[in-house]
Amino acid sequence: MILDRTIAPEFRVIKSVHLPDPQTYTLNNGTLVHVINIGDQPVIRLECIFEAGNWFESEIGASFFAIKMLSEGTRNKTSAEISEAFDRIGAFTEMTHTADRIGIVVYALSRFLPEVLELVSELINEPSFPEKELQDLRNINIQNLRVNKEKNAYLATTAFRAKLFGSNHPYGQSQDEEQISSLPLAAIRNHYEQFVKNGKFTVVLAGQVEETDIQIVNEHLGRVEVSEAFFSGKDFAQTVYANVELVVERPESVQSSIRMGRRLFNRHHPDYFKMLVTNEILGGYFGSRLMKNIREEKGLTYGISSHLVTLRKEGYYMIGTDVKKEFTQQTIDEIKKEIYRLQTELVGEEELQTVKNFMCGEFAGSLNTAFEVADRQKILLLDGLPTDFFKHYIDQIHATTSQDVLDMATQYLQPDDMLIVIAGGK
Repeated sequence: MILDRTIAPEFRVIKSVHLPDPQTYTLNNGTLVHVINIGDQPVIRLECIFEAGNWFESEIGASFFAIKMLSEGTRNKTSAEISEAFDRIGAFTEMTHTADRIGIVVYALSRFLPEVLELVSELINEPSFPEKELQDLRNINIQNLRVNKEKNAYLATTAFRAKLFGSNHPYGQSQDEEQISSLPLAAIRNHYEQFVKNGKFTVVLAGQVEETDIQIVNEHLGRVEVSEAFFSGKDFAQTVYANVELVVERPESVQSSIRMGRRLFNRHHPDYFKMLVTNEILGGYFGSRLMKNIREEKGLTYGISSHLVTLRKEGYYMIGTDVKKEFTQQTIDEIKKEIYRLQTELVGEEELQTVKNFMCGEFAGSLNTAFEVADRQKILLLDGLPTDFFKHYIDQIHATTSQDVLDMATQYLQPDDMLIVIAGGK
């Protein structure tokens, strides 16, 4: 059969997506275990997630080092022996850190779940916080920071978040060399003691999981008494960023990184889905208006994109690109022009339908594995969203109209409400 490449293949509009529900179990100590039992391969991913990110710190950096140090030594094992123990069973481990949460993630073959749980339990309950490994970790992070500070993109993004939220805000803060060097071990230990050791956590287990595996999880993670750590919360002054242009000068740089945006909302907001579609049209995918204008027509950049960043307590909107310095103002002007078009002209039905089809296809394609499904379910479970939130994703996308897009752009994308950060200079 000869394939005629002049004829586009048939396609089907995605109208619905099935997202498997998790099974939830309660361990002897009250810890919840959410199981996503799907997949054809005998693999698992175990996650232990603690509500212990930047929001809960007494000093900046304490939560980051508290979770990273768990794998640097325990009462009975050195860091090398911990690595060897995981390597022996072919497991991959990761210590995760965000402003909201910290966690331990382990990928392994399903049959090695007992060994994985024994090691994870040891990391959680018996870390030794060795000083040499802590100093090595400090040095690595300082070196990474020095490398990042040579990159306009890093400088622009960190300055953008710091101005948007405040440099001490959990969503706006970033580490610096002095903080890394001077952070006392006592602050790291205190964070661990208060929010990790005996603290409440959530377990998410995805992949091929047997009923008997839950009992094994209970034997290792359900025997330690857990309690709700006391946390009084933090209040932060409202920042002033609207219509501000901040320039981070780097005279030796021939390019500039542009970040433009504002504080916004998270997934709980009623306009979330409409704003997702609006963002996609403006700069959310390769065929977006910003890409067509600034990359394809003007040739000012290799790439430009916009993002609706959703965090636990709120979110923000950000447009980002890298251009030659001499094109900086022209690029900003073109971004504003595309925003103005969205605010004054209804999006054509063909363009709108193309974007909807792309978004629905991309969403469906992101649910191919047990781990991808678990990532979606984890958002619902941890952020307190309705269980049918993602089941209605397709419906909400298709329900968005051209008028909705114009309304969203008018309400949330006013350039005078936005912050502009330029790293490299103009």
